[in-house]
Amino acid sequence: MKRLLYRCCSPWLGQLLDALASYQRGMAWLCLACRIPLDPSNVILGAVELQGSRTIHFGLGAFIYPGLYLETQGSGSITLGDDVVISRGVHLVSHCQISIGSGSMLGEYSSVRDANHRRNPSIPLRDAGYNCAPIRIGKEVWIGRGVIILPGVCIGDGATIAANAVVTRDVPSGATFGGIPAKPLSRK
Repeated sequence: MKRLLYRCCSPWLGQLLDALASYQRGMAWLCLACRIPLDPSNVILGAVELQGSRTIHFGLGAFIYPGLYLETQGSGSITLGDDVVISRGVHLVSHCQISIGSGSMLGEYSSVRDANHRRNPSIPLRDAGYNCAPIRIGKEVWIGRGVIILPGVCIGDGATIAANAVVTRDVPSGATFGGIPAKPLSRK
């Protein structure tokens, strides 16, 4: 009986599941496109959370996994080049500017934030404001899983950042950095 049921249901069940997945991707794309300009060449696999002023520009052919968080505050902006891949759970938060070059890939749960809270003993931390500096990620950059990129950092074209690194300073083109704080990794 199990074999007969599998034989009868298998062809249309697979098609139904494929159609449902396609519908979900289409709805995620439509929901995002209703809130920011978005070219149909971009693939959005799930919900994207938008906060703040929504000054966000997508290039062509982006591939976005579910759970992306995008926030722009004040004059902050986020710009993605063509063919960027952003994995699940990535946070991009801008008070100044974040730009990500064409062909770059950001691993799961990475965080790119161009601002930090100010400290002033006479003002509560929540009300003290922010210090911000633009972040530039070049073309064809590979950002590993769980990487944190802090304000003012410039990552050169073709660089690689190892998983869980905290990037506090510029990374030259073609370099491989890792660790906390991130530093050049030697090859043996």
